Amino acid sequence: MKAKWILVDSPSRLKRAAEDIRKSLVLGIDTEYDSFRYFREKLCLIQIHAGDTTYIFDPLADFDLSFLGEVFRQRQKIKVLHAADNDIRLLRRDYSFDFENIFDTHRAALMLGFKQLSLEKMIAEFVGVNLAKNKKMQRSRWDNRPLLEDQLSYAAQDVAYLAGLYERQLAQLKEKNLEEAAAMAFARIAAADWQEKSMDRLGHTKIKGYRDLNAQQKALLKKLYAWRWRRAKEENRAIFMFLPDNVLLELARGINSLNEILPPEKKQSYGSELAKIISAHAAI
Repeated sequence: MKAKWILVDSPSRLKRAAEDIRKSLVLGIDTEYDSFRYFREKLCLIQIHAGDTTYIFDPLADFDLSFLGEVFRQRQKIKVLHAADNDIRLLRRDYSFDFENIFDTHRAALMLGFKQLSLEKMIAEFVGVNLAKNKKMQRSRWDNRPLLEDQLSYAAQDVAYLAGLYERQLAQLKEKNLEEAAAMAFARIAAADWQEKSMDRLGHTKIKGYRDLNAQQKALLKKLYAWRWRRAKEENRAIFMFLPDNVLLELARGINSLNEILPPEKKQSYGSELAKIISAHAAI
């Protein structure tokens, strides 16, 4: 089934979305973000289902979404999410949104004893709808603009049936006297905070080939590892895309020159920094 959705890409559509969201007592909420290519997860879409329509907001566009903060704090509204932790963390990090009265369908299913906890399985089980989802869309470039219609349709499906799923799961929680325990679990999830990644100070020792290095090479690898972490964080790029482990290892071995080890674009961007680190280490 296809969900009805609107991409909020104009002031008039933003006004309509705000009106529908404000008057709806049950909201389905989800996000799309890229945690694969970035050091710091990049929030790319916010999907909110209100009434019979999914509104898709673009955090990368120049729209004021501050009204959502008031909506998310209202206790009289039910905010339904599936595996809400990361969504809440990112929305709190980027917008300082606080959440009251959430319902996490993933946690509810776990409490009800289900083993297969994917959203597709839950919607099929409780709502009787089979989502025709293209799995390739999950890892698509959500940070690219313009987004494809297939991407937007994929994103809309994730929230279109959350209200129905909530109603059926809530009924079962009540039947099993789990409503109060679920509310406590949901409150803990709603308080989730985003945390900056911290560097594993022994991470360099886990690089394949580390044990084959001599003491001086190991010490250099440690410095290169720390440099990579700092620079990847500054540029907000995934570490493995910034400079992979095998390149760090080859630099630490010092058998080949920078020109032989680094691709031209990496040499142009970071060659001088790496040369200084290697040269200073050799002088010790």
